[in-house]
Amino acid sequence: MDLGDPISYLTLEKGAPVYASGGESVGKVTHVLAAPDEDIFDGFVLDSNLGPGGHRFVDATQVAEIHERGVLLAIAAGDAESLPEPSANPAAVDAGPDETVPDRLHDKLKRAWDRISGNY
Repeated sequence: MDLGDPISYLTLEKGAPVYASGGESVGKVTHVLAAPDEDIFDGFVLDSNLGPGGHRFVDATQVAEIHERGVLLAIAAGDAESLPEPSANPAAVDAGPDETVPDRLHDKLKRAWDRISGNY
């Protein structure tokens, strides 16, 4: 599989094919989740071609390589099937800063849902 030269997440485009660590096709990129001003890559939303398909969230830690002609994941095809779906915004909760604990995965899933639903 020739994926071309390595590229930055900043140039990763919608529709880029995504492959599991064993080379199996698992879908295409739909949205890159990042904060470019802070140079933070959170991951991306995958349109999965596994089973019935649907959107799945791929965390940056699950990405092995990003190339000109595709993305190689650090996880096997079987693990890609169980990637979480992006979730909608949770209901508002009244809590102070001392009562909250950062939840990076939840925050990433929320940003993914916001991008898909157009609420960004």
